[in-house]
Amino acid sequence: MPWRFMAGVAVLAGLTLAAADRSRANPSWDPEGRFTGGAPESQLRNGGFFGGSGGSGGGPIPRQVVSYPSNQPPGTIVINTSERRLYFILGDGRAIRYGIGVGRPGFTWTGVKHVSAKREWPDWTPPPQMLRRRPDLPRYMPGGPDNPLGARALYLGSTLYRIHGSNEPETIGQAVSSGCFRLTNEDVIDLYNRVKVGAKVIIQR
Repeated sequence: MPWRFMAGVAVLAGLTLAAADRSRANPSWDPEGRFTGGAPESQLRNGGFFGGSGGSGGGPIPRQVVSYPSNQPPGTIVINTSERRLYFILGDGRAIRYGIGVGRPGFTWTGVKHVSAKREWPDWTPPPQMLRRRPDLPRYMPGGPDNPLGARALYLGSTLYRIHGSNEPETIGQAVSSGCFRLTNEDVIDLYNRVKVGAKVIIQR
């Protein structure tokens, strides 16, 4: 029996190390500095992988229709950063509530914007600000299942920020991004199909 236990431990350790090696070898493993805040790879090896994420949660948050009295017209999006929820106004005192990932400390913001464009399986080009923090990032990634923008993206005016999908549903409900707002791919597709270009987006703390 002891040899079986030791063999199991050895296999588990090998899988863990292999996963870590793949993460370090793949420049797109954390393309927006979601967990690292742009920290250098040497810092990651010293236990900084989850440092500063400021998150809570750890899993997808089911969307649901909720009571939401508002004087905003139907079709408006209201993002509550501290609550880590996005509301799509339906009217008649109701809204669809989605769980989201928000900006980590130092990357949160507020304001009123409008949806300037919508893209299915969007391409991703890291902005210069992000490349300065993470020069190891790819300069361009085509849209697809491995793209950090996920299945859909809603562009917010002329800003660098988007409401977009995520291939890491465990980050929903956490403060992990560089200022964008993330939903599960399933939820962002649902939202994308409801939102019109020109819709108002209100970002609150």
